[in-house]
Amino acid sequence: MSTPASVSSPSVLQVDSLCKSFGGVDAVDKVSFFVRQGELLALIGPNGAGKTTCFNMLNGQLKPDSGTVILNGENITALHPRQVWRRGVGRTFQITATYSSMTVSENVQMALISKHRKGLSLFSSASKLYCDEALALLELVGMQSQAQRSAGILAYGDLKRLELAIALAHEPVLLLMDEPTAGMAPGERAELMELTAEIVVERGLSVLFTEHDMDVVFGHSDRIMVLNRGQLIAQGDADSIRNNEQVQDVYLGGGSMFATGAANHA
Repeated sequence: MSTPASVSSPSVLQVDSLCKSFGGVDAVDKVSFFVRQGELLALIGPNGAGKTTCFNMLNGQLKPDSGTVILNGENITALHPRQVWRRGVGRTFQITATYSSMTVSENVQMALISKHRKGLSLFSSASKLYCDEALALLELVGMQSQAQRSAGILAYGDLKRLELAIALAHEPVLLLMDEPTAGMAPGERAELMELTAEIVVERGLSVLFTEHDMDVVFGHSDRIMVLNRGQLIAQGDADSIRNNEQVQDVYLGGGSMFATGAANHA
């Protein structure tokens, strides 16, 4: 687990009464929360709870029916995804998206090119731009030795590390991670989240992530929020969530999976 952000740490993200419905069904219903600077915050809940819908509103992919999203004091509720991204909100997805025909380094260099708004001319290529910066990011995620390998032949766990390096290339103040350990072996899951927690501390980055693996959630989160049927039913540290009767009843069926503090729940 990362060193918990102080209760006095400023809020990077403030979400107030966020609502979104589809066909009369409330996918997200008056959800309010905040993310502190340097905090690793988990958002959990059963399938269909509204986690992805909430994420999609935070980064501009969906417009909320009502409510506000404030990033570092600026209302970003009505902004388009690229505008939100330019203001420092990054995102990784459950399914990795990399350029398989490029090397590991070139994938990160492309992200750096995009960040610096530097277009490629007919006489330049990604392999010649931001090489040192790309290698530094790859070193940060433990991938420097594979810099010249094709991304198309990487193991899945390494692809997840590469995706993290790409996200960090944009220097986000808030990183949204949508099921970052999905499809990974248990050991790889722990390694990726330990790495993420280290980066949170080192860079003062704020991370909001969704996750089904309770080992990951209880082992690495500073705080945990629980969604059920679009409503935020609980938030707090691991102990308070573990002992919350409503969470046990509506999310984990009586709490048996919280008995040891962590278990895998798909």
